[in-house]
Formats: sequence, structure tokens, C-alpha cells
Amino acid sequence: MSVTKIGLIAVLLLLQTLAVAQHPLLRREPKNVLAELRQEHPRLLLTEERLTELKVWAKTDTLLQRYMTDVITQANAYLEAPILKHKLIGPRLLGVSRECRARIYALGLAYRWTGEERYAAAAKSTLLTVVAFPDWNTSHFLDVAEMAHAVGVGYDWLFHYLSPEEKTSIKAGLIKHALEPGKAGLSGEDLGYNGWPKDEHNWNQVCNGGLIVGALAIAESNPEYANYIVPKAVASLPLALLNYGPDGAWMEGPAYWNYATMYTAYGLGALNTALGTDFGLSDINGMAETGNFMIYSEGPSGYMFNFADSGEKNRKGSSPSMLWLANTYNNPSFADHEHQVMQSLAATPEHVIWYRPPSSVHTPKALAKYFDGDVEVLFTRSAWNNPNALFLALKGGYNAVNHGHLDLGNFELDALGVRWARDLGSDNYNLPGYFDKAKRGERWQYFRLLSDSHNVPMLGGKSQDELGNARFIKVSTAPYRQFGILDLNSAYPGEAWQVTRGAALVNTNKAVLIQDEIVPKKPTKLLWGITTDATIDISEAGKQAMLSLNGQKMEVRLLSPTLAQFTQRSAEQSPPQKTNVGVRRLEIKMNSISEPIRVAVLFAPQWPDETKVKSPEVKRLTDW
Repeated sequence: MSVTKIGLIAVLLLLQTLAVAQHPLLRREPKNVLAELRQEHPRLLLTEERLTELKVWAKTDTLLQRYMTDVITQANAYLEAPILKHKLIGPRLLGVSRECRARIYALGLAYRWTGEERYAAAAKSTLLTVVAFPDWNTSHFLDVAEMAHAVGVGYDWLFHYLSPEEKTSIKAGLIKHALEPGKAGLSGEDLGYNGWPKDEHNWNQVCNGGLIVGALAIAESNPEYANYIVPKAVASLPLALLNYGPDGAWMEGPAYWNYATMYTAYGLGALNTALGTDFGLSDINGMAETGNFMIYSEGPSGYMFNFADSGEKNRKGSSPSMLWLANTYNNPSFADHEHQVMQSLAATPEHVIWYRPPSSVHTPKALAKYFDGDVEVLFTRSAWNNPNALFLALKGGYNAVNHGHLDLGNFELDALGVRWARDLGSDNYNLPGYFDKAKRGERWQYFRLLSDSHNVPMLGGKSQDELGNARFIKVSTAPYRQFGILDLNSAYPGEAWQVTRGAALVNTNKAVLIQDEIVPKKPTKLLWGITTDATIDISEAGKQAMLSLNGQKMEVRLLSPTLAQFTQRSAEQSPPQKTNVGVRRLEIKMNSISEPIRVAVLFAPQWPDETKVKSPEVKRLTDW
């Protein structure tokens, strides 16, 4: 049975790959890309016409005024900032490239908004500094792309302020450090540039997007770079952009959604302002909906659904690309969500560039939403705009996805303003073999990436199979019947004929039920667990556990099997891994299961109204 299932999954993945390979945009290199080039500068992202529009709005729009004040504050700080230095952190130059981008955007926008030359002088100094670096670290091409983007925008926005000699120096550095290596990488030559033109994840968008910006910045004086880079980047980008399909989820998780989508916005935005077209890239299936993925990923606690290599807990931060999406697809809900998030955060220049005023009409959102795609996800909740609401997120997908962990069936749970069941997020990228994702690769020795740091079952004392793939087999998004059921069979090929996980909001959305049904192939160990920041108090009988965190309580009840008990252990690790200080595991351990077994666990928040959550009847998943 499992062999048939695994074979079916392999066939489906092959068909999906072939469908992507045959997409009409893929490998289609547009001709005469500079035929409609805007000759004047600035031409990238923020044209003079758009700047004028923003200044008119700002006369009466207090929110835009506040955003621009935040940018001016940042620009003032950069006036006194120390000079950037060529400094690698591990194999990466990313800290420098991102600081360069932040300075150029803030100083450049402050100059264009106020006309004060002190901002232009500071931005020019940054540009001349980085183009004089010995290199932009082609061995890690994200560094190159981010620098190309920053320098391209700086050259374009300061064009009329720079002297002919300064323009020559900046162009020479941009060509030497980015556009020539970019041409080589896009040519398909194996020059150690990481193979990003064929990637289907964030590297594709960042590298292509950064090079597009850099090439278009100097297109009128050095057209050979844009004529080569733009067509090949336009042909390469669908490999990644198609992964927004069919309805907007991003397989690398919300943190990398932010990174990938920002560079999608930079690249496609620059194409549109410089050439008047993005060659149909923004029409790719799923892109118009992808802002919903970020909206639904945020739990009432303020933390995101933290799967893949997300940061520690990954509290919701700003995502200015939500404004770009709102404008590109005329979807005010994306902008409204970002404005709500920004109530307690400082705005970035991109919040001004892509600004869209809040809308006066708000469409109610469904409580539950299922996203299809390479990594399927289901989001359920009891209410919106209530920080104490119940929230449950559940993921499928495949373990070998870029930045993926061995976490099929992982869930995260919020209630009473607290995240009770959590994902630890990424570890240090500089750990040896951290990105060795091969079967039995070095990546799979680190606790945070393994199954026993996640909220999933383990069989035989082993993590899930590195090539495992999980698909939802049943989903309900009705307001008071929110649940999903996952087929996890291929995650445990040597241990079980069948592993199925169901997760549901029960008791009129007052509690959460997690239920696993396992048919073992042979006698095997079972370890079921969740990771939590809460303190854990287990009853003498071992059937109940009280979790306590931030003054709130969550009762966890073991409904099935009758012979099992809760235990607890520390999730702390030793350096050089992240240490997870204070993090605990609530677990169920069974030394041997040889017959079909059902594990059912109820999470019952202790609600302020003292409503007693009743334990539901435990039914077969086929009866849900």
C-alpha cells in the first residue's frame, strides 16, 4: 500500500514539474526589450510623476505624512553613520549589502522629497564606497544581487546630482561586480554562482530582480547589459513565480515569502517604470492572491506560522511588498493589513514609494482558509481582530523543499494571546553542512530541523523521511466545522503502512483536537510531542497537563490511547546549536506499538468566562 502511495506521489510531482517546464512564459526571452525604455532619470520604481502624486497626497494624508517622517528620521541617522566596509560574515556579505540598500533608499528618498543636498551627498558617498570594494562576493550571489539593486537605484535617483566622473566610477563598479558576473550566471556557465537562474525559490527572485534593477539603471549608456540580462531574467523568473500558484502560498514559509516577494516587487516594479511592461510576469497564477498568505499566516498572538527556516518565533514585521501587491492587483485589503501592522512600527521608504491610502470599506474575511501548492497549509481561527482568539495552522508539503524541516503535519496554536505550540525556527546558517539537504545529509543532524523539535509524531526513534510528502485528503472551512486531514504515509516509509493526522477546532471553536491514526508495519516506538515555552504540570495519572505562560493557562487532555501518559523533557541544546533556553517538550512515549493506534489530544484554553470545555467524542478520521 505505501509503495503505491509513494509511487503516486512521485508521479504527481513529475507531472507538476513537467507542467512548470511547459509554462508558456518559461524560457521565453522577449525581444527588443529597450524599445520603450524611459530615457530620462529617475526611471526605477519611483518616477517623478509618482513622486509628485505622493507629495500632493501628503498635504492632507496624515498617515503618509507619518511614513515620510519615519523615512526622514532614518535618513538623518544615516548622515552620521560610519562608512561601510567590505566584511564577510561566514561566506556572506549580506549584512553590508542590506545596509547599503537601506541607506540608499532612505537617503535617496529624503533627497528627492526635500531637495536637501546633504542627503544626496551621504548617498553618493555610500555608492562610491561600495563600488570601490574589491568584489561583491560572487560565491554567494545574493550579495551581488542586493548590491546591484542598491547601486542601481542610487545611480538612477541621484543621476542629476552626480558628476560625469562619479557616474563613470559607479557604472564601472556596477558592471564589474554585478552585471558581468550576472551575464555569466545567466549564460548557464558553471562559474560557482550557485545555479540561481534555475532555482525555484527566493534565490531566483532576488538574483534576477537585483540584476534587472542594475541593468536598467544604466540602459541608455550601456544597453548591452539590459539587452542580455532582462530577457534571460524574464525567462528565468517563472521558475520561482509559478510557486505562488495556485492560490498564493509560499513553500519557504512567511519569512522567505517576505524576502522573495520584495525582490519580485523590485524587479517587476522596475520593469514597469522603466519599460512600461513586466512581460506578463505579474499575471502568473497565484501572484494576485499571495498577499492573503501573509494575512492568514499571522496568528492573534502576533506571531507568524513559523515553518521552514523562519526566525526565532518570527513575530509579524513589516511587509511593504503588500502595498505593491495592493496597487498591482487593486486589492485594498493587502494595503489595509499592512497599515494595521505598521501602527507600532517605523515605516520604510518602500512604504512611501508603494503607498496606497487605507480603504473605507472592509470586506469580512473567512475564519478558515486552505492554500494548495507545493506546501499545502490550512489556517483556522475563532475570530479576527481579537488578540485572544483561537488559532490553528497546519502544514503539508514535502520535506525537501528549500529551507524545509522534517515537519510534515506540524501545527502551531494560539489562544488567549499566547503561542502554546510553537516552531523553533531556523538555526545558525553557518553550522557545518546546514544546507546539505540530501538524504542523510548533514542538515539533518541539527535539533531545530528534525522531527523531534516539531509538533509531529515520530516512529521508530527516527525523524520523518527526508523525501516525505504530505497532502491534505479532506478539508472543511465552514465557520463551525474547521478541520483538515493529512496523509503522512510517505514520511514514515519503513515504519508504517498508514499515518494520518487530523486537526480541528471543536466545541464551537473553543478548543483544538489533534488526532493521529497509525497502522504500523512492525512493532515500533511512538513519540508524540509538542514544543512550548509554557511551564508544564502533569497530573498524577498522566492524562492531563496544564500549560502556563504569560499568566494564561491551557489544559491538554490525552483522550486516546487509554494506556498512554504525558511526559515532559527539556528542548534545550548545547552550542554551537541554538540553545532553546527555557523551551520544553510535552510528549507521549510508547515503547512499542504493533497494532493500529489512535492518538487523540485536546487543547482546552482556560477561557476568562470559565466556560468548561467538554471533551469531544473520539471518532475515526474517516467520520470527520
